[in-house]
Amino acid sequence: MSRNRLAVVVLAAGKGTRMKSALPKVMHEIAGRPMLRHVLDTCAGLDPDRMVVVAGPDMPSVEAAAVPHAIAHQLEQRGTGHAVGCARAALGEAPFDAVLVVYGDTPLITVETLARMVEERERTGAAVVVLGMRVAPPNAYGRLVLDGSGDLDAIVEAVEASPGILALDLCNSGVMVIDGAALFGLVDRVRDDNSKGEFYLTDIVGIARGDGRRARVVEAPADELVGVNSRADLAAAEAILQQRLRAAAMANGATLVDPASVFLAADTVLGRDVVIGPQVVFGPGVTVGDRVQIKPFCHIEGARIGAGAIIGPFARLRPGTVLADDVHIGNFVELKNAEMGPGAKANHLTYLGDATIGGGSNIGAGTITVNYDGFGKYRTEIGARAFIGSNSSLVAPIKIGDGAMTAAGSVVTHDVEADAIAIGRARQVDKPGRAAEFRALQRAKHKK
Repeated sequence: MSRNRLAVVVLAAGKGTRMKSALPKVMHEIAGRPMLRHVLDTCAGLDPDRMVVVAGPDMPSVEAAAVPHAIAHQLEQRGTGHAVGCARAALGEAPFDAVLVVYGDTPLITVETLARMVEERERTGAAVVVLGMRVAPPNAYGRLVLDGSGDLDAIVEAVEASPGILALDLCNSGVMVIDGAALFGLVDRVRDDNSKGEFYLTDIVGIARGDGRRARVVEAPADELVGVNSRADLAAAEAILQQRLRAAAMANGATLVDPASVFLAADTVLGRDVVIGPQVVFGPGVTVGDRVQIKPFCHIEGARIGAGAIIGPFARLRPGTVLADDVHIGNFVELKNAEMGPGAKANHLTYLGDATIGGGSNIGAGTITVNYDGFGKYRTEIGARAFIGSNSSLVAPIKIGDGAMTAAGSVVTHDVEADAIAIGRARQVDKPGRAAEFRALQRAKHKK
């Protein structure tokens, strides 16, 4: 038996004027990822045969985020029914058993909920399955009106609703699964004779019922269907997603000492027995191995951390950081595009940028890789078991061999061979008795 063919249409043309931003609404991020990408990644879990993103005019960032999926354009915002109609050509001629219509500004919806909608349409043969939620108070949401058998009879927009309809608490989320063969026959009959002069996709329910077809409702928790229309909505969605990510991390074997103060990215990967202290922030692209300790007030982005490593407190790991097993990164240490071999340590007050550090090496406090001359970035290579003295400045490009040492306070400007000691500082000169003479001279000077 062949699998039913599914298409997905993501409506993402809204300008989001209440966001007061030059960025398209669906490109605002939660958990380090644009809302549109959350929706696309979730829908991809259904393994659809085709996905189309409906964008507005002059939205190159939306089109870039939609890759590799098809793009359709809604040049005028004339309602959700009109937006779906704009996807007709991008969907192509191949027939689909069902078309899922979702919104790019509802990033919290889950693949499990969408799968239930698809399954309900297959089970009942309904023309339309609508995703509903119960919201208190329901405010401006459209209401779902059921008939005596539990089928969906109509969707009534709040601005068109009577007081009796407004008293209902079953609300329309806007998400629908529609019979693919019937979709555009229904959409083409939607009219704009309403108070807003728009083509409401919701009207297809009444049209389908008039054709003798069934419409059904699947309910989902309201927090899955939070729509983002303002900065306050964005913050609320972030809070809900962070709660989910923290719960999943702990369920999978990580300890979050103070969960509410830890912020995870959507793609953060944590191994087993990881312990994360308070006030730790993960940006996108972080993978953490087993048994890692991340102490308080660390910021980590675009980094890979090996098993058994100890990080922080107050460490910053920037993109391109790769730490092998059992590496120690201490307080006020910053790494960028740096690799550290097994057991290497940088325990205090250090910047390592564009660097490779061999296994077992120790980087002393105050060390800086001088990687930028105002024009280009240059790399520092430190071998295994090297010892870099405190307050060393390593002027890249430079190579320091296995087992080599640099004296504290050195400015190292050329390569150091294996097992050598580099001393790059002025020779100390002592002047016996001169301190007392200096003080006497100053006192006499200030008496005048």
